[in-house]
Amino acid sequence: MSDKSFQKKQYIIDTAAKVFAEKGYKNVTMKDIVEICEISRGGLYLYYDNTAELFVDVMKCQAESDEDFTSLISDDATAADILLLFLQEEKKNLFRKKNNLNRALFEFYFDNRPAKSDNVYRKKFDENVKVIRKIIEIGLEGGEFICEDPHTAAVNIVYLLEGLKATSLTLGISPDSFDRQILYILQSLGVDA
Repeated sequence: MSDKSFQKKQYIIDTAAKVFAEKGYKNVTMKDIVEICEISRGGLYLYYDNTAELFVDVMKCQAESDEDFTSLISDDATAADILLLFLQEEKKNLFRKKNNLNRALFEFYFDNRPAKSDNVYRKKFDENVKVIRKIIEIGLEGGEFICEDPHTAAVNIVYLLEGLKATSLTLGISPDSFDRQILYILQSLGVDA
């Protein structure tokens, strides 16, 4: 792919992300993307056959931009500090008004069951479990945490975070309620917070 083609495709992805964040997944058509990108229908179809293909690329780009969590960690941070930072980043993403793709994400995955190898959402879930498990293991080695099964604890934390995302879309959730869940997580690991 030439540099110009790559830039155009990235423009389509970035612009589509805003549309998906605003309208969800189900309400977005290829026509919407054509209009907002101000490109021809044929120009869009050079890159994508349908909104599902486009949304998968939007999610891949979103996942790549989320991976810079480690740059936020200070050199003298404890495992508890790192876990709290991770959870605060999740909170920021949950309560972000602009470009929040959670609604579109759930709509997409309720309608589309990609193979495990193609499931961006599953990959992100597994990566979060891996990161949290590593943080817990570091905390155990340093005597900061109490936990008999770091993997199961990490899975439960990620399930809680995903549940909070779904709850925010259906029932609503306040930042204070999210903070209480974070406090519960830290206390369950033996951290005085």
